[in-house]
Amino acid sequence: MSTTLEQETPETSTKESGGSLGRYIVVRALLIIPTVFILVTTVFLLMRTTGDPITASQGGRLPPDQLAERIHAAGYDRPLITQYLEYLGGILRGDFGTTLSDHRPVTEVLLTFGTATLELAFYALIVAFAIGIPLGRLAAYHRDKAPDAVLRVSAILAYATPVFFAGLILKLIFSVWLDVLPVAGRASTRAELTMQKVDNPTGIYLIDAIRTGDPAVVGDVLTHAILPALTLGLLTAGVFLRLVRTNVISTFGAGFVDAARSRGVAERRLLRKHAYRPALIPIITVIGLQIALLLGGAVLTESTFEWKGLGFQLAQYLQARDFVAVQGIVVMLAVIVALTNFIVDVIAALIDPRVRY
Repeated sequence: MSTTLEQETPETSTKESGGSLGRYIVVRALLIIPTVFILVTTVFLLMRTTGDPITASQGGRLPPDQLAERIHAAGYDRPLITQYLEYLGGILRGDFGTTLSDHRPVTEVLLTFGTATLELAFYALIVAFAIGIPLGRLAAYHRDKAPDAVLRVSAILAYATPVFFAGLILKLIFSVWLDVLPVAGRASTRAELTMQKVDNPTGIYLIDAIRTGDPAVVGDVLTHAILPALTLGLLTAGVFLRLVRTNVISTFGAGFVDAARSRGVAERRLLRKHAYRPALIPIITVIGLQIALLLGGAVLTESTFEWKGLGFQLAQYLQARDFVAVQGIVVMLAVIVALTNFIVDVIAALIDPRVRY
């Protein structure tokens, strides 16, 4: 009997809960390794289906003898397994190779343009939260009524509309017809020159603009970010809207909400105090998937608005058939998605202990 009581004490329960969380984090962290390994292998093999990168980028432009010389110098005439093992070793050392079109280390490209893509993804996520969550709450409150139907259809359209098409429409309306927002770029030339004077610029324009201490530069950066962030954010806002609506409606039927309703609590207060917050928990679990969606959409968004990030550079390297650069950028994006999913899973496990099991 004493043993049973000892096992049921709160301290023991807490230790077991903490231990399960620790095991969960360790398991999720270890799963990153095979995930990244499979992604790297898949990307490497897909890039090699077209032949070696030198032939892909320079084939038809160089005489056969010069082409063969470059292939040999780069080591692409060696066995595929040898190239693969060497590539894995380079990644472990932080070496993703050198681009063929502009002869830059891929690592330098990732560091130079990666901040722009992450900044755009951050803006888009803010837009998705600001639009999707309140409208999802509104749709749930007006369940099966006209506002709910309109919002659900709008969410489907936002998700289904191609990113580049939405970007072109927004540019046409706000940049051409109304002429109130910039048509492209991350900042004006004057603002960029001002930010370059900042000591050790971060590459994140909003931070560098704030560090200049010039409100005009900050405003310039923010106005350039509105259309790209809105274009990319609407893609995810539709997902958040439907998810919040579904979970709020589901929470409305829970026992603790019925108990509050029986005590005479108004429906608006039920929504705000009892059903809304629990319905936000599933949002956290899908943020990792939405980051992947945002990074994928960034390729088209950055090309549409000439937002010079990894997506814009990826499109440029694809046109140049620079598969070394393409391979490095795709692998880095895959690693970012894997790490983001890990962080989101840990946060979800901290908020909802059921996730650990």
